[in-house]
Amino acid sequence: MSTSSGTPESWISSFCSLLGHEYFAEVSEDFIEDDFNLTGLQNQVAMYKEALEMILDVEPEDDEDDEEDEDEDEEDISGDVRDGPRAGERRHHSRVASDLSVIESSAEMLYGLIHQRFICSRAGIQQMSEKYDLGHFGVCPRTNCNQTRTLPVGLSDTPGEDTVKLFCPSCLDVYVPPNSRFQTVDGAFFGRTFGALFLLTFPEYDLTRSVAETASNLVRPADEPAINGVYARNIAPGLGHGKIYEPRIYGFRVSEVARSGPRMQWLRDKPNDLSILDEALHFAGEGHSDDDDDDDQSMAVSNANSASGRSAAAARRHLAAPPHPRLQQRQRHQQNGSPMAVDAANGAESEL
Repeated sequence: MSTSSGTPESWISSFCSLLGHEYFAEVSEDFIEDDFNLTGLQNQVAMYKEALEMILDVEPEDDEDDEEDEDEDEEDISGDVRDGPRAGERRHHSRVASDLSVIESSAEMLYGLIHQRFICSRAGIQQMSEKYDLGHFGVCPRTNCNQTRTLPVGLSDTPGEDTVKLFCPSCLDVYVPPNSRFQTVDGAFFGRTFGALFLLTFPEYDLTRSVAETASNLVRPADEPAINGVYARNIAPGLGHGKIYEPRIYGFRVSEVARSGPRMQWLRDKPNDLSILDEALHFAGEGHSDDDDDDDQSMAVSNANSASGRSAAAARRHLAAPPHPRLQQRQRHQQNGSPMAVDAANGAESEL
């Protein structure tokens, strides 16, 4: 395959330009050639070496040797027995074609797994940011999200479990892509990490704007409150009061206990005061101290209290233990000098 300028198109460019592969980013060859980025993929992909050579457009080393062997065989055979080798050649070519189909499918699997790691790198997430700005991933189909742009994600990191889904950062939900051509794309090629990592990497995106408003480059306010490292305007702007559909009949809201009433609306609810979500504010309000000395002092006090408690318990056990028999006999001698004296605590008196 070649471009209009006459230069051959790479396998990566050809793969990303296929119908249904609009979500993919073009992984750089430098990223693929780094063995660290491919750690653990050899056990997941069949014919790993051949698939990697196909992705990098590397010609197999023994192709020329095979062609020379075929030329020598054609010179040695006579015209009478030429029909037999031709049949063998056809079988050979059919085997090669089947191998190429296996290598092609392995190359697609390998590229998808590499793509899952690439879009989480600095260069890859920047490339996906450019596609996000251009709206290549589509918008959320939910009405109250006001056409918020979505991100391609996977529900699993293991290939073959589910297809790619679209994550909406406005309602924090995932949707099936509207076009059926994306139903053949494996969700593991995007993974579960990319969506959340993208929002943390680019917190300046205003999720409250529609696609048209974003294209107009409206000026953002300079000072905006941030909660847990995220701007308050970007915390689920499609949820909360007034952003949840309420079914009504002749103007009356349908009760939740009714047969046709709304269910699980609390899943799309959001507090009116977002400050209650600020974990740092709650931590400071609970009176936690950041000084290590206070922690060490409180630990020393607790250890001293536990040690004193153990010593007091040991003293109580020592006092409660019965005296030794020799000690009892010595006490009796001190009382009246007679070994027949009986302890008054036993309820008896001396008869001598």
